[in-house]
Amino acid sequence: MQATKIPVCTMGLFHTTLDLWMDNLEGLLQKYPVLSVPHTHSFYLILCIEKGGGSLVVDQDKICFESNQVLIIKPHCINAITLKEGSIGTVIGFTTDFFSLRYNTNVLHQFPYFNEGNQTAFHIPQDSVKSMQFLLWQMLAEYRTQKKATQKVLRSYLNILLIELDRMYVPQHTVKVHNAVHEKIQKYQVLIEQHFKTHKMPSEYADMLHISTNYLNKICRTILGQTSGNLIKQHIILEAKRLLSYTTHSISEIANELGFEHASYFVTIFKKATNQTPEQYRKNQWIA
Repeated sequence: MQATKIPVCTMGLFHTTLDLWMDNLEGLLQKYPVLSVPHTHSFYLILCIEKGGGSLVVDQDKICFESNQVLIIKPHCINAITLKEGSIGTVIGFTTDFFSLRYNTNVLHQFPYFNEGNQTAFHIPQDSVKSMQFLLWQMLAEYRTQKKATQKVLRSYLNILLIELDRMYVPQHTVKVHNAVHEKIQKYQVLIEQHFKTHKMPSEYADMLHISTNYLNKICRTILGQTSGNLIKQHIILEAKRLLSYTTHSISEIANELGFEHASYFVTIFKKATNQTPEQYRKNQWIA
């Protein structure tokens, strides 16, 4: 009997050129039916319910939600969304890299609703409903118009949104999953952030985690849908993008900062990952 593979959703599903996606809740599951069946996604998902409601199943735990609620789903958990007919609201998906290009990766972990479990739901206070709706309207308008510097504006809006959610956050229902495999993955990601400049091989991290390289690669493929080596490369590229966007360092200086002996090898790695040279990427940041 052939095993059923759980669908893994990426930003490519939504035909966005950004690592952020926004849409209205109306007709959402008709456009993207995979969201209504058990699946995982490689990004954070925030559902802001203005009217209506529905239910969410996360790792076999079910929660029902209603009007004026916020629902937050973390990456890589198995989930399925159901919406009542006529539900109104906004959905936002964003990758860690989208936020972390401007803000430190660890900043996301400072928001308590991202640390409570794989899924969190809480009410929007009545006195915050209109301001939240206006913020989401502004953000969605910016997303749809794609003007000059849209990425920078959306990143700022996202930061404001997360802060506003933090201000109104009161834990009401959280699905907590203590899973040894997920903990290993999280430790691996933290170690990459700490050591990526000097340690670029999965085997080095496997030693730190006291597991085999093959097992590290296996759990990364199973949980994240990518290799352990790719996680290291992704973080290197993220840090390179930061340096290209927010410093005036030369390409050689950036390569050296990231632990590359030869700038040419850094350029090759960067172009393979982004389809742009570092110079092209830096130039485009003044336009995007």
